[in-house]
Amino acid sequence: VQLQASGGGLVQTGGSLRLSCAASGSIFSINVMGWYRQAPGKQRELVANDMGGGTTNYADSVKGRFTISRDNAKKMVYLDMNNLKPEDTAVYYCNAIGRFMNPGPMQSQWGQGTLVTVSS
Repeated sequence: VQLQASGGGLVQTGGSLRLSCAASGSIFSINVMGWYRQAPGKQRELVANDMGGGTTNYADSVKGRFTISRDNAKKMVYLDMNNLKPEDTAVYYCNAIGRFMNPGPMQSQWGQGTLVTVSS
């Protein structure tokens, strides 16, 4: 399975961006799709994930500003980011957890990352 993320870029404080991530390849089922980010010198952290069935989770720092959504038919996950702040600057990675082969174990797959830069 491959994950292709897109949509990053340079935006001013208060601006908006939409990240997209498409899953392709051998996929039997995907349970969780999410977004993580890693700022320079910091550890990768969860931004938001969609566990299916209407269950979503958000980092406290993005609650009320970011929205994750998922299109299971298209095997895509999106992250709408509003009211962006300089501290949101990071490389954003999409992640999928699922069963990519049947039979097969649950596995985690990462996309290549897309850079979001928020200028002050």
